[in-house]
Amino acid sequence: MSELDLEIQRLREQNAKLAAMNKTLLAEQARLQAQAEEMQAAINNLQSMMAWFRKKLFGSMSEKHLPLDPNVLEPTLFDQHLSEEEQAKLDAEVKAMEEENAKVIEVKAHRREIRKPILSGDLPIEETHIYPEGVQGNPDYVEIGVENTDTLAIRPAKMYVRRVVRHKFVLKSCLQMEDPDRRTFLIAPLPETIRPKSMADASLLADILINKYIYHLPFYRQIQKYKELGVLLNDATINDWFTSVCERLRPLYDKLRERIMSSDYIQVDESTLPVIDNEKHRAVKGYMWAVRDALTGDVYFHYDMGSRSGDTARKLIGGYRGAVQTDGYEVYESFENMPGKRMIGCWAHVRRKFVEALDENRKYASEAIVYIGKLYKIEEEMRDAGLTQEEIKERRQKESYPVIQEFEKWMDSVSNAFTPKSRMGRAIVYTYTLLPRLSRYVLDGRYNIDNNGIENAIRPLALGRKNFLFAGNHDAAVRAAIVYSLFSCCKAAGIDTRSWLEDVLRRIPTEKNPETLLPGHWTLTNR
Repeated sequence: MSELDLEIQRLREQNAKLAAMNKTLLAEQARLQAQAEEMQAAINNLQSMMAWFRKKLFGSMSEKHLPLDPNVLEPTLFDQHLSEEEQAKLDAEVKAMEEENAKVIEVKAHRREIRKPILSGDLPIEETHIYPEGVQGNPDYVEIGVENTDTLAIRPAKMYVRRVVRHKFVLKSCLQMEDPDRRTFLIAPLPETIRPKSMADASLLADILINKYIYHLPFYRQIQKYKELGVLLNDATINDWFTSVCERLRPLYDKLRERIMSSDYIQVDESTLPVIDNEKHRAVKGYMWAVRDALTGDVYFHYDMGSRSGDTARKLIGGYRGAVQTDGYEVYESFENMPGKRMIGCWAHVRRKFVEALDENRKYASEAIVYIGKLYKIEEEMRDAGLTQEEIKERRQKESYPVIQEFEKWMDSVSNAFTPKSRMGRAIVYTYTLLPRLSRYVLDGRYNIDNNGIENAIRPLALGRKNFLFAGNHDAAVRAAIVYSLFSCCKAAGIDTRSWLEDVLRRIPTEKNPETLLPGHWTLTNR
């Protein structure tokens, strides 16, 4: 075979191999194409599922939005996306906010001066006079003035015996003969006390309650304190006194609850209160509910076996008629469409959600905080200007409500960037779900933008948890609710709690109308 024939044969074999390889490649290409189509179908399916889940979790974000008229606050249909101009403006506002925050942090870091105590004008003054040696009685020197140096001094509390001395009188014998029907012996009746035949004066009983619920001293610490003052008390005695006082204060608590629930604007919140469960022999997490009259500041606390359930919420506000401001706890959702109630949200809780998301996505979380900051800036300006309720309502609807609508538009445009379980996703879900409720504060100039008033009112519960740690049982938690309620009202009314409590404990035995002893009335009639 010639060399030419060999070359032709070699080329034919090579061509056959290339044809076989091409066939294999075409088969692989077909397989990869089918796999790509399968994967694309899976991607499309997952995207559809994600859209469906997002719609479920984010509620009505892609379909329903705030109405143009705030007085309607019912959903309308339109697509919302931030324009480039709006986004640029928002970016500039975020930058300005961060620069301002940096300045504030820098100022606080350099503010190290030690401030002197602020002295009350009614503090008594005791003077100690010091003269230079050898000047007294020396005619060579003439006094030209003094130089005062003030320091704060204190004397420890003093325990004393308050003795009531009742003087007895007898009718003269000659007068007894003349008028046998006339009373022979006279003695003034012993004043009625909250605990007859008890050694505890109203001032001591008031001190026990104030130490426990204002200064958060457990009873065993108070027993140690009184021992240093010369009086030995035991736990059973001090508990018995405390229980009796709370029972006598219960009518005032009931009247307080009636007054607050007759207001047309209340705020509601709840906080944990560990309670000893005698059956389980350990502390369990209980909850104390608080209801605040947002117009007067009066607060009453409610304890229902430590429950935080929707059933407790229905007992608490189910029959109420008026505006109810709460956080986003889900039990309040059942009241949203209930006749006679206007549910209002809390922007402070919304802001906290986005602050928590700063570490996850600083850009978008900061943008959200800027929107919320605009709402608070408007409130601050109105407060400084001293506007009337009608003027506040008008400005909120003119300025605040458009900001809320723009915030909604922003959330709609960025929601697809986050999974619902991310911090930003949870913040947006929380806000969007409550947006109609959050917007309703613009409907009345009396409404607050947030629930901070009641959160401040329940702060003593947190301080108490850190000190006496828990309530001894459910009855003790109910008694705590009574005392916390009345003390909170004293604070709201701006009166001295000790003065009020001592006076009330002396008057309760003879007072026919407990309502006149409530802190709000007491400031008007007895201060």
